[in-house]
Amino acid sequence: MSMKHVIGSAMFMLLPALASADEFRLTSPTLEADGWLPAEQTFNGFGCAGRNVSPALAWEGVPPGTKSIAVTLYDPDAPTGSGWWHWLVINIPTDAKGLPRGAGSPTARLLPAQAVEVRTDFGVPGYGGACPPPGDKPHRYVFTAHALKIPHIDLPENATSALAGFMIHANTIGTATLTVRYGR
Repeated sequence: MSMKHVIGSAMFMLLPALASADEFRLTSPTLEADGWLPAEQTFNGFGCAGRNVSPALAWEGVPPGTKSIAVTLYDPDAPTGSGWWHWLVINIPTDAKGLPRGAGSPTARLLPAQAVEVRTDFGVPGYGGACPPPGDKPHRYVFTAHALKIPHIDLPENATSALAGFMIHANTIGTATLTVRYGR
């Protein structure tokens, strides 16, 4: 038997396992994929008059080997040259199946006890809703659940969102995203 045949047979044997594996998915009862971000989730400030409430999020099909979850909200269309981090939550335990509406308020205490909100590009931890510049084409807001291979990310208290993003990406074994749009 040739090496090509052995490798091909091994790949064929893996296909049924891959096909039956759960797909890592991120959903929300109030957000529709590629839909419009509701006013409740937009920022209250910088000329925006939203309620700045984080949406409820749920995930399923977490990859095997996941030791913790991180959730991020990122605007790749922000006119900064580097996008805009709107929300970063790390150290979410694997028994959590989502985050409730309003979990992004640092005073609400709705996150799991060991979860930590990292400082956003607004300069403070917590959820910061959408508020693109007037006249820009609608921006994409990408909610992502990251399955991490480590149980804990240890960051300095005032870590930047870029440092948190680096640590999240360096330890991600799977992601699930939900993208919405908003413009004004």
